[in-house]
Amino acid sequence: MINYRVENLVELMKLLVEEGVEQCGKIEEYEYGKFGWVLDPEGRKIELWEPVKEYKF
Repeated sequence: MINYRVENLVELMKLLVEEGVEQCGKIEEYEYGKFGWVLDPEGRKIELWEPVKEYKF
């Protein structure tokens, strides 16, 4: 799986789906951020993560 850190996951996911990208499941939200998944043209799963700004690692 490929992972990317993104800004504004909800809007990005909307744009990707409008462009024909296949979404895998629903966006999940945790105390450290939101996660969403899509498939690339070869079927590889890509994870998109929008971290919470206040979360300390």
